Amino acid sequence: MKLLLFFAAFGCALAQTPDIEQIMSRVARNQAKSQDARKDWVYNQKQLLRMIRGNGKLAREERREYAIAPKARGIHKELTSFAGKYGDHGKEVAYDKPKYQYKSVDIDGELLDDMSNDMTNDENSRDGISHDLFPFTYHQQLKYSFKLKGAENYRGREVYRVAFEPKVHQHSGEDDMPWKGEALIDAAEYQPVLINTTLAWKMPMAVKVLLGTDIRGLGFSVSYQKFADGVWFPVSYGGEFDVRAVFFYKRKISVSMVNSDFRRADVSTNIAYAVEDK
Repeated sequence: MKLLLFFAAFGCALAQTPDIEQIMSRVARNQAKSQDARKDWVYNQKQLLRMIRGNGKLAREERREYAIAPKARGIHKELTSFAGKYGDHGKEVAYDKPKYQYKSVDIDGELLDDMSNDMTNDENSRDGISHDLFPFTYHQQLKYSFKLKGAENYRGREVYRVAFEPKVHQHSGEDDMPWKGEALIDAAEYQPVLINTTLAWKMPMAVKVLLGTDIRGLGFSVSYQKFADGVWFPVSYGGEFDVRAVFFYKRKISVSMVNSDFRRADVSTNIAYAVEDK
């Protein structure tokens, strides 16, 4: 009898599992709703950005803290704390502002600042993370193929494991849809809980040989948490990769971000940043 009940329950579970088209359609709708709901929230963000030289020694490290508030579009970020240091012949020297240059030929500071802005400061996003990086909005989904790999339990919640990769378009370049990966989708609310991505294409050999440029291990991970009905925010986000450029430049770069202290914005905060957009 127990065996019959088990198979009956298993069959019901399979019957109730939606197909991948239904899952992703609900995810797309909820992504749009969640983006709008995030406009009423403020929070704090900590970033750790680090560069390691090819010999394993520190090239540069920055710790940043931001206060983040909504705008009519996107977010307003105010730098509230900054601490940086660079390695110089075995010594670590402190500095106190982004893009700091300590010698005439020094691209590390600007590159690290560009990484921070590109990864966490998208002007059209309510959380600063580009929609292109994690393709779950309606328009981004059109460029990708999705596959349901199964259902499982993740931190006490039922989730669907979904794999994604770029669709093959005859007249579309790789840069339009460079990512592949897997996501855990909350089975009750159809919101991403955890997303891992890697590059879907490889650096062309001609670029490696002629320019001495290569990128390896490029990929990102983001985890989300629910804070109110329909309100999900990324709480951690990061990635690490190796870059070699023009034969002599080699760095291992890591970027991590943690968001915390989420709270609804008061009226004065909304008015202050709404003025900036006029």
